[in-house]
Amino acid sequence: MTVGAGIAVQEDGTLAALGATVLTEVRDNVLVTPAAGGGMLDGAFLGVRSAAAGSRSVFPVGKLRDLRFMCTFRFKMWWMTQRMGSSGRDIPVETQFLIVEAADRTGDEQSAVYTVFLPILEGSFRAVLQGNEDDELEICLESGDPAVESFEGTHLVYVGAGSDPFEVITNAVKAVERHLQTFSHREKKKMPDMLNWFGWCTWDAFYTDVTAEGVKEGLQSLEKGGAVPKFVIIDDGWQSVSMDPAGTACISDNAANFANRLYDIKENYKFQKNGRKGHREDNPANGLAHIVSEIKGKHELKYVYVWHAITGYWGGVRPGSDGMEYYQSKIQYPVSSPGVQKNEPCDAFDSIAANGLGLVNPDKVFSFYNELHSYLASAGIDGVKVDVQNILEALGAGHGGRVLLARKYQQALEASIARNFRNNDIISCMSHNTDNLYSSKRSAVVRASDDFWPRDPASHTIHIASVAYNTVFLGEFMQPDWDMFHSVHPMAEYHAAARAVGGCAIYVSDKPGNHDFDLLRKLVLPDGSILRAKLPGRPTRDCLFSDPARDGKSILKIWNLNAHSGVIGAFNCQGAGWCRAGKKNLIHDVQPGTITGAVRGRDASRLPEVAGDGWNGDVIVYSHGAGEVAFLPKDAALPVTLRPREYEVFTVVPLKRQPNGASFAPIGLIGMFNSGGAVTGVSDGDDDGVEFKVRGAGTVGVYSSTRPKSVAVDSEAGDFSYDDGTGLVTFEVGVPERELYSWTVSIEC
Repeated sequence: MTVGAGIAVQEDGTLAALGATVLTEVRDNVLVTPAAGGGMLDGAFLGVRSAAAGSRSVFPVGKLRDLRFMCTFRFKMWWMTQRMGSSGRDIPVETQFLIVEAADRTGDEQSAVYTVFLPILEGSFRAVLQGNEDDELEICLESGDPAVESFEGTHLVYVGAGSDPFEVITNAVKAVERHLQTFSHREKKKMPDMLNWFGWCTWDAFYTDVTAEGVKEGLQSLEKGGAVPKFVIIDDGWQSVSMDPAGTACISDNAANFANRLYDIKENYKFQKNGRKGHREDNPANGLAHIVSEIKGKHELKYVYVWHAITGYWGGVRPGSDGMEYYQSKIQYPVSSPGVQKNEPCDAFDSIAANGLGLVNPDKVFSFYNELHSYLASAGIDGVKVDVQNILEALGAGHGGRVLLARKYQQALEASIARNFRNNDIISCMSHNTDNLYSSKRSAVVRASDDFWPRDPASHTIHIASVAYNTVFLGEFMQPDWDMFHSVHPMAEYHAAARAVGGCAIYVSDKPGNHDFDLLRKLVLPDGSILRAKLPGRPTRDCLFSDPARDGKSILKIWNLNAHSGVIGAFNCQGAGWCRAGKKNLIHDVQPGTITGAVRGRDASRLPEVAGDGWNGDVIVYSHGAGEVAFLPKDAALPVTLRPREYEVFTVVPLKRQPNGASFAPIGLIGMFNSGGAVTGVSDGDDDGVEFKVRGAGTVGVYSSTRPKSVAVDSEAGDFSYDDGTGLVTFEVGVPERELYSWTVSIEC
């Protein structure tokens, strides 16, 4: 028997995790090496003994049958999505994360063993998982450089197991962190402050036609309606780019020309004061600085970000451009891996592959980033959204392979960000490969899924399911960004509710004059701040292995925590999914049915952490859409019924019992999607009362088992209403004069 600290290959050829069989008929050349250090008792590394050497190899491990799993795999070069199944053949190529549910040897259904498989990096090689027609789990190992063929093969996949799936995943990623020492877990990273404020992105509003005037127009339009953006992302369209004379354009609606290359660090004429096409403005004060200074001064913006590709632009940096010769850019023709080629094709990649990409010499790339970012910082720019990151995996030939190239670029990028931007201000985008994830020491925000596609009706339910399941994995590395959306759109409320429970940045890409301010007021406080939940939003434990997009019966529930409550979003995502045959998003059921599920207090997995001592598991649940209050004893269920593309958001508050026998639960601002995010402090007060703090303005809701004698806000008694049937106390708080101010509420029972 080969044992790896709770992970063992038994004499009968089964791979067991804490006594539960996970794989059968394990190949004889599979190695199990215990994970060392850090107190990890239930983890090990899988490897293979192999005499073969090559830049790409595939190794069968063992058979997976009749066990539920969830995995995240790359369906595009840039992005992951989820897949559920029960056999090895269901595991797609380019699977980067896999969790399997198995029963322990007692057979008790309540004591499942959750086993996580993390294919990792070893030297110059990257491992991924896939399945074959014999239901075998396979390891695919590749370097991305035909000249890099030799590998050790002992530490290719980390396997961890335990009874709590979220703890297992976190512990597994931390074990890999200790082993590789090339990345940092999310908990160690500094989060940029822009996450806590409402924002606007120029992309869908203007695409690459964005101008300085358009930026001003968009900010003014939102501010006029009372939804005050505190950050803006000036997306693609501000840079100095053009095609090579012999290039082949890639022109499509609402997209960039992927054949363009960067030829100057500075902005194009559209962002220069009195700019004219064909004229270069050498005075930095008349460049980006003039528009940044104006919009920050006029609109009290806190942060201005701009977009750029990790290679400068989609087509890279033009070789020999005046002033950029030092970076020694050379045209390379990217080659995607066979796994990527089996999934969805991509016009952007095809254009770059046909035209080539001007790749900055990896030894010069820090200087390139530093020049770019120092210029941006001098203009008042606060951070960057760095896109197209996965293109590096296709450019590893001649550079020691994809892993080494990505790591060199990531190290240079993060060093430049640290030097030039004060708040770790970077959003990583189109970066869903483990080359990047396992090489990111500082970057703390990552786009969680493919884009918000406003004109693709199949995409919206898919988007919410994808961001939630991708976050199960991505959320261990960074805070996932669930992307912009439109406040005026048939699915606007659906998207808004998801962002409210996601713990992510909240920003829209509305065209100027096209806003739903009533909707935005459910997300944004008068001072421009948002009620952001504490964690990356993830599917509840009972949803992890269900397919809420395809099975016709499952509700997707997403959980998160606030400082003193939990929040659960419930979504009917049925009817559309990524089709493995058609290799694109498809509506497979034009009339999906109404579905029913249930919400429980324990769905917010870590609620005991914020409940305080002495909590017995009872909760108060407030339904945002229905406006209803329910008392749920420990383990009791609240039925939920959702029509197609419908949602509900539940605030789940631990019930506190006072010495006088009264029960109390501060719900928060009930007009907001994430009501409980407004509650910033709770104390017991005296024997006859309670005290809590609430941030923002509007109607405050509190559960009280008895009618209060009085309610005071900042020591001033005021009017309140009490519903004897539900125990809901409501009263108003005004708009505070100070930013991020919390009112002190005292309730005498």
